[in-house]
Amino acid sequence: MATSQIETVSTGADKAKLAAAVVLAVGAIVAFYLLARQGSLVQWAALLVGLAAAVVVFGSSENGRQLWAFGRDSWREVRKVVWPTRKEAMQMTAYVFAFVAIMSVFLWLTDKTLEWVFFDLILGWRK
Repeated sequence: MATSQIETVSTGADKAKLAAAVVLAVGAIVAFYLLARQGSLVQWAALLVGLAAAVVVFGSSENGRQLWAFGRDSWREVRKVVWPTRKEAMQMTAYVFAFVAIMSVFLWLTDKTLEWVFFDLILGWRK
């Protein structure tokens, strides 16, 4: 039985939260530059507080909750991965390098053969 994802339509409040998060982020950046005369501590504090507020507002929206759930699910999947041992990784890397070397020689030979056929045999151009 196939499961289907049901997407909900964003509500007006959700759109307002997203707009507020964008306004807070932009405001934090603007405040950072406007507070240049106040000192770097005040600048960075305004930037970090504004960005933190934007993250909190975004996190309270439906999109923020979906992003958090996606991140949580992704982390869960990454923990399931069976990572190769060092020996396996070195062997696979050697295979890739060997394949690239063989393929580069093959392509070089193909290029030179086609060059010889077209320019020397067919067109008669000598270099």
